[in-house]
Amino acid sequence: MQTLVNKTFDEIAQGDTVSAQRTLQARDLRAWAAAFGDPDRVPGSGEHPAAAGIITAILTGLVGSALPGPGSSVCAASVQIKAALPIDTALTVRLLVREKRDNGIVLLDGQCTDPAGQVIATATIEVLAPTTRQQRQTAEHRLERLIERCQGLKPMLTGVAHPCSADALAGAAEAAAAGLIVPVLFGPEAEIRRIADQAGLDISQYHRVNSDGAEDSAQKAAAAAGAGAVAALMKGSLHTDVLLHAVMQKEAGLRTGRLLSHCAMVSVPTYARRFVVTDVALNIAPDTDQKRDICQNAIGFARALGIAVPKVAVLAAVEMVRTKMPASLDGAILAKMADRRQIVGGIVDGPLDLDAAVDLEAARIKHIDSPVAGLADVLLVPNIEAGNMVYKNLAFMADAQTAGLVVGARVPVILTSRADTAAARRFSAAAAVLYADAVARDPGILNPETAE
Repeated sequence: MQTLVNKTFDEIAQGDTVSAQRTLQARDLRAWAAAFGDPDRVPGSGEHPAAAGIITAILTGLVGSALPGPGSSVCAASVQIKAALPIDTALTVRLLVREKRDNGIVLLDGQCTDPAGQVIATATIEVLAPTTRQQRQTAEHRLERLIERCQGLKPMLTGVAHPCSADALAGAAEAAAAGLIVPVLFGPEAEIRRIADQAGLDISQYHRVNSDGAEDSAQKAAAAAGAGAVAALMKGSLHTDVLLHAVMQKEAGLRTGRLLSHCAMVSVPTYARRFVVTDVALNIAPDTDQKRDICQNAIGFARALGIAVPKVAVLAAVEMVRTKMPASLDGAILAKMADRRQIVGGIVDGPLDLDAAVDLEAARIKHIDSPVAGLADVLLVPNIEAGNMVYKNLAFMADAQTAGLVVGARVPVILTSRADTAAARRFSAAAAVLYADAVARDPGILNPETAE
């Protein structure tokens, strides 16, 4: 949870400033364009009315969260777009107190600049400032916070297994440029150099380990992780099963005795809290014991990323136990396992259907009395088809931000995809950094003490 505290009118002084960074993606701009009745054209510079709407939303959001903060009321806003809105580039947004008026109005100057310092937009905002101290608890939401939390941590040595495509190399380079990782490239050295030259990527500062092919790359990367030479692994252009087969080899020294599973943290603009979906990528039709491991892995993942006591909803098509619906039985069994401390670190309930898991009003209408219903931090899906569809629907049709890892081994494994945005790759790298740091400080996240 985040605590937002305001500044009262009396506390505000002329010249006070606040700033933040925001990154726009093409899908953000398309969503705004659709709201303005023009879904087929991505808004660029000031000729599109959605551009001003986007900047107004960003700046007034900063008013409500920081200056003056909770209790503020925006009376008027005027925005001028000076240049095309950059996509997938960090915007710095800034508010400056220009004037205080006797009627409680504060006049703010707003500005948005790109990393080169070019002014993208300016604004004038009139705000009725609060007169009393107010604070608000808000659930963590957008995934930029993951990157912000990494700023006090050292970039993590990360073994990139077989980065023999421009996408794979770019994913490692982007995470390195963001200060999240220090890549170690495992693959055929001549091929990697050729691809980097063709893509215009400078990899001269990255250590490289030569290999004879994809399987050799995976084995050498996994062995390096097992020996402590790297703290995480990142999938390159090889198949996922090749990399995970190497991770699971006894010789690699990465096994923990628990099932590997994929966890994806998701932030949807229309939902006020971020949450984890699992397993959407690895385990096809897990049985009850496998779901227990998937559940425990997800609890550790959520805790590492800032959710102190994750609430896990075991999903099914209904919220009642039906003996002919295995997913509903699994939900009831896993909930009881948590009661008996066979699953620890979170609160588990099931079966819950999706609406009851995420919507308090739906849970109320259905008369569901549960500490998880309407407040789920983790959605444990019945099988890979359900999980993959939920995840991709959110990512590609609901403008969701995502960060995914494979957990359950001694080191986190970052799975990147050609379809992932640059932001998703950065968020996943940030998740790996935070997960590894959390495990180093509290080994119980990876290997908790259960009743068995």
